[in-house]
Amino acid sequence: MSARRPDRLGGRAAVVGIGATEFSKDSGRSELKLATEAVRAALDDAGIAPAEVDGLVTFTMDTSPEITVAQACGIGELTFFSRVHYGGGAACATVQQAALAVATGVAEVVVCYRAFNERSGRRFGSGVQHREPSAEGAALGWSLPFGLLTPASWVAMAAQRYLHTYGLTPEAFGQVAVVDRRHAATNPAAYFHGKPITLADHAASRWIVEPLRLLDCCQETDGGQAIVVTSVERARDLPRPPVVITAAAQGSGRAQEQMTSFYRDDLSGLPEMGVVARQLWSGSGLAPADIDVAILYDHFTPFVLMQMEEFGFCERGEAAGYVAEGALPLNTHGGQLGEAYLHGMNGIAEAVRQIRGTSVNQVPHASRALVTAGTGVPTSGLLLGADG
Repeated sequence: MSARRPDRLGGRAAVVGIGATEFSKDSGRSELKLATEAVRAALDDAGIAPAEVDGLVTFTMDTSPEITVAQACGIGELTFFSRVHYGGGAACATVQQAALAVATGVAEVVVCYRAFNERSGRRFGSGVQHREPSAEGAALGWSLPFGLLTPASWVAMAAQRYLHTYGLTPEAFGQVAVVDRRHAATNPAAYFHGKPITLADHAASRWIVEPLRLLDCCQETDGGQAIVVTSVERARDLPRPPVVITAAAQGSGRAQEQMTSFYRDDLSGLPEMGVVARQLWSGSGLAPADIDVAILYDHFTPFVLMQMEEFGFCERGEAAGYVAEGALPLNTHGGQLGEAYLHGMNGIAEAVRQIRGTSVNQVPHASRALVTAGTGVPTSGLLLGADG
């Protein structure tokens, strides 16, 4: 681990509000409506009026422009607006950008949001249907003609290599699915509320792309989620206890592509998440043993195991056993496999609830949470903590 490099945010910004729509398979309303509902709910939670917001951050993939959301929510002038690329890898980076804007005085109150009809509208799992000419499209040209058309097929290549390298079976991935669904079963907001699974259920689920089964793959969800960020000083005067942004980072590895980085020397890890991990640990002075709860991006179960290893919670190839032992509280909302697939934004909200002490699956005395964003793509991460 490198010597400590103090994080430039220095605990100067905090999450003060979270809000979401219901998570469904058919919302029955536009993505703009979902975004507006989530933003207004987050502001209500924070005790901040829409007119006080002067910054908005979202994903490049979001269909609701910042200025349109501002109009729909009654937000006035904006001094900061931004978007982050690379799908789910943007999630924690939206909060990082909000915190940077607040810490530098560019904006005072910034709302991060993501909203989509990913089940009833565009379905990412249906694969690449059309691609405009671009550098990213050219990179996909090395895999699409050979049948690797969907995110599941791209991840399956790395997953198969992981199993081979460490002499494991697909049951290793089932450990993650079982933990996620166990937490979802006690979460009323989760789509799979009341529906835990066993390792036998995982093994009986149909193949999607070997070695990935149905229960290794996240849901497709309609919904919206928003996060409100302001200064720690102002946060202390608001109704909710501040959840301090202790450290934030983005990361892209060498030879990085979007879930098709097949030309790296080793397919059994996630170098981009290693970049994030090194920054978070060095910037905060914390170590894996200091983390009370981890919310790890789980669009596919194999990448949860690889993330745990990149962050140093366990040795390479040992993450499945680590999860099975319950050594670290993981995805206490049910994750994207059990609660909802909101490109990781709902995971940030769960970390906030854990620090506030309001999670339905509360970890006793939780004061430090790790959150990660999309894996296999350029990505991001957060360390959140209690104030003081």
